[in-house]
Amino acid sequence: MTDGARQDLRGKTVVLTGASSGIGAAAARRFSELGATVAVVGRSPQKTAAVAERIGGQAHLVDYGRLDDVRRLAADLLAAYGRIDILANNAGGIFASRKTSTDGHEMTIQVNYLAPFLLTNLLLDRLAAAPDGARVVNTASMVYRRGRLDLGDLDSTGRRYLSQRAYAQSKLATILFTQELARRMQGEGVTASAFHPGVVATDVSRDSAVSRVLMGSRLARALLSTPDQGAEPLLHLATVGDPQTVNGAYFHRLEPEAPKNDQARDADLARQLWVRSAQLTDLQVLPPQVAEPSGTWTK
Repeated sequence: MTDGARQDLRGKTVVLTGASSGIGAAAARRFSELGATVAVVGRSPQKTAAVAERIGGQAHLVDYGRLDDVRRLAADLLAAYGRIDILANNAGGIFASRKTSTDGHEMTIQVNYLAPFLLTNLLLDRLAAAPDGARVVNTASMVYRRGRLDLGDLDSTGRRYLSQRAYAQSKLATILFTQELARRMQGEGVTASAFHPGVVATDVSRDSAVSRVLMGSRLARALLSTPDQGAEPLLHLATVGDPQTVNGAYFHRLEPEAPKNDQARDADLARQLWVRSAQLTDLQVLPPQVAEPSGTWTK
C-alpha cells in the first residue's frame, strides 16, 4: 500500500459504486480498514448486502439501466449521509450484444458513463460542502485509446454494434468527463481523477457466457491482476496527500499517463460532451461555467 493509502479516513464518507464484487468489493474493504464510512452501492441485493455486512457499511441498490433509479439512489444517499468526501464511480459493464436501456440509450454508454455522470452531478453540492475537500475517482480503462466519440450519436445507432468499440467509447467519455469536472470545480473543493485498474479477473463482462467462463478459469486467475491489485490505484487517487497533483489526471495503474487519443486531449470536446450529457440525462441544473456548444442535436 502506498503512503497516501495509509491516510486516516475516520469521520469521512466514501460512496463506492460497483461495490458488490471485484475491484469495488476489494476497495470497500480497504476504505473500511482506513476508518471510512462506506456506502456500498451495487446492483445485486445479495452480493451488495454481503459486502456491506462484512465491512460494517450500508448497502444501497441501484440499476444503472434506469436513470430514474440513479436519481432515487442520489436522494437516498443525500438523506443518509450528511457529508460525502469521496465518490468512486466504479460500476461498469461490457455487453455482448446491443441492449437498450429503459431511457432509450445504448446500455454500455448509459451504465459506464451517463449514469455516473448523472449521479456525480446530483451529489456535487454535497461533495463541494465536504470540510476537507472532496474527490471523485472514476474507473476508466486503457481501451479509451481506441475510442471515438460522435456527440450526435453517443448511442451508436448509426453503425453496427461491437461490444469492445462501445466499451472503448464509454471509457473515453469517462476520461473527458473527469477532465471537465476538474475544470468546472477548480477552486470549489472538488477534484477528479480517472484510472486504468489493469486487466483484472472480475465479472465486468458477465453479460457474455464465454467471458464468464474465461474470467473464472485457473489460467485467468494466474495471468490477470487480482481485484485487490485493481483497487490499488483507486485507493491511491482517493487518498494521495495533495489531490491537486492528480486533479484532472488519468493514471495507468499507479502511473500518470498523458492521454494517448487525440479526442482525449480536446478540451472543447470535453465541454461539449458535458452539455450533451446533461441533455441526455435531463439534468436540469448545471454547474457554473457552462457554455452551449456549437451545433445542435436532437434528443
